Amino acid sequence: MKYVLQSLLILCMFLVNLSSTSQCNPLSSQHPFVPGEKLTFTLKWGKIPAGEAVLEVLPIEILNGEPVYHFVMTARTNSFVDVFYKVRDRIDGYASLDMTRSVLYKTKQHEGNHKRDIVVTFDWEMQQAQYTDRGKTRDPITIAEGSFDPLSALYYTRLADIRLNEDITRPVTDGRKNTVGVVKVLKRETIEVADITYDTFLVEPDTKDIGGVFKKSDDAAIHLWLTADERRILVKIKSKVAVGSFVGELVDKTGLRLPSHQWPVSKLKQAE
Repeated sequence: MKYVLQSLLILCMFLVNLSSTSQCNPLSSQHPFVPGEKLTFTLKWGKIPAGEAVLEVLPIEILNGEPVYHFVMTARTNSFVDVFYKVRDRIDGYASLDMTRSVLYKTKQHEGNHKRDIVVTFDWEMQQAQYTDRGKTRDPITIAEGSFDPLSALYYTRLADIRLNEDITRPVTDGRKNTVGVVKVLKRETIEVADITYDTFLVEPDTKDIGGVFKKSDDAAIHLWLTADERRILVKIKSKVAVGSFVGELVDKTGLRLPSHQWPVSKLKQAE
């Protein structure tokens, strides 16, 4: 289960690379997600049910006088896996309302006997990020313009104009290091998840710069399926590493933004 959670975090680290400034489509001033959205995934290691992960968009908050989005990802093992390796993780990402940069990033991890309580602050006047774990603060690092934290990166990606057979890059930081990853848009594919058929884009992040079990696996791979509609919803993730493979599948979705063709007339006029 440890590698399942690592892969989910890597997913967030690399999804941002689907978008570049020139390809970002603001969807007529309406973002593809709204506060109240909640996506629930079941996680399996091989054929064994391992737990669940949830992605949420919480209500708009005010940080340092600025209104911001608040994104949350939680992940937990089920009672069976708890016996061997208990996981209770929560990640909070805060981004500007125009989705141009991160504002704050927090991670609380409880994985087996390992615990972390991380806070990453962003100083955009100095263009720096500073990492603190359980009260121990590192020296700030210089970050690239428009950098996102790993979780906010996922939501920024959903603004992207994804195009087939293109490799796209984007900077992201976790407060300790900066990453510029590459994601390949492989193909458009119809898949069935939890008895629902989805029209999706299949994408593959480059794993060459990823450490841990991915670095030790010659044929490591991560595949992601995002809906091909304007909301770009993540519906499936599949990872292969030396110790096995896992699959995460969307089993429940609530609070989604209405597709633009269902917007009220007044909202359509606002977006023009």
